[in-house]
Amino acid sequence: MAWVSKRRSADGSVRHQGRYRDPFGEKRTAGTFSTSREALKAAMKAEGKVADGTWIDPRGGTITFREYAEDVWLPSRHLEVSTRAGYVSYLRNHFVPFFGAMTLARIMPSTVQDWVTRAVEQGLSPRSIAKYHVMLHSVFSRAVRDRLIAFNPCEDTELPKVVARRARTLTPEEYTSVLAEVPDRFKPLVMTAIETGLRWGELVALRPRHVDFLRRSITVEETIVEVSRKDSPTGERMIVKAYPKNDEPRTLRVSQALLDVLASRIAILGLGRDDLLFPSREAVGGQPLSRATFNTRYWRPAIERSGVDFNVRMHDLRHAHASWLLAGGADLKTVMERMGHSQIMTTQKYLHTLPDADDKALAAFESVSRRST
Repeated sequence: MAWVSKRRSADGSVRHQGRYRDPFGEKRTAGTFSTSREALKAAMKAEGKVADGTWIDPRGGTITFREYAEDVWLPSRHLEVSTRAGYVSYLRNHFVPFFGAMTLARIMPSTVQDWVTRAVEQGLSPRSIAKYHVMLHSVFSRAVRDRLIAFNPCEDTELPKVVARRARTLTPEEYTSVLAEVPDRFKPLVMTAIETGLRWGELVALRPRHVDFLRRSITVEETIVEVSRKDSPTGERMIVKAYPKNDEPRTLRVSQALLDVLASRIAILGLGRDDLLFPSREAVGGQPLSRATFNTRYWRPAIERSGVDFNVRMHDLRHAHASWLLAGGADLKTVMERMGHSQIMTTQKYLHTLPDADDKALAAFESVSRRST
């Protein structure tokens, strides 16, 4: 029920304040007026908006984007360490410089469109802009739910077109050329990557206890997340996380040849059950290997020396693993489980990615068609 409270101003005159309760039961003011009738009318109007769900918290006109994003939206998210660190980085580098001092109520669709235009001018790729826009949309969606703004200004934003490019997959012959140029100390790492398809964080988190020599398998139950110290919630750059992506450990069969390589490595280095298989330094109790350091010092030089004529990332060994499995006849479900994918659609993108896949498909068609002649 709306009501009116009286207040005496500094000049001795009586002022009337319209009062009501918001959707959360908090007392609110609808403004101060010279008459009780005006105050009650304003309070009843605000109360009507509460009743029909159109009420907007006036704080939307005072709280800034930075305050809301950093103090309300981000703390409310349940995120993996690496994802949270990424969001902190996006806020600092891309959103706060543009939106930070603006109040939420001031940010319009045209404001968001201006941000997109500026991002394009600064050289951000269409794919990156689309990714950042998803996060920005989430911030404003939460503000709508909190009734700080009436609509999401990220709706109907015109984004630059993302042109999908067909990725080239490393062939077995190209892989052999690359492996020959990788320093000997890292060959076991690369051989494990191509045979298991592990993500980098899963790969560098492997320990001798994860290798079952009797069952010829490797169990993935940890991952190491590498983040910038300034974006890390703990201040640490390398964070060990129990269970990898999707929170499910998985076990993969591997060849005896790889097991022999890993057994030799464990014996030569004298590694204990809980030591890292691929540490930054070849020593017991070594620290996790940095992806950036490995790429800069060892992987990219090896690619250049190999003569492979396209950019190959270490992560592309994971893509090659899936493509080789499917090209060799493995079923999608098995490859999905081996890769640790949560959706089979993710696995399907590796079908027909080898250069000769179309030739093999045509050969299979001709083989079947000849049966009728």
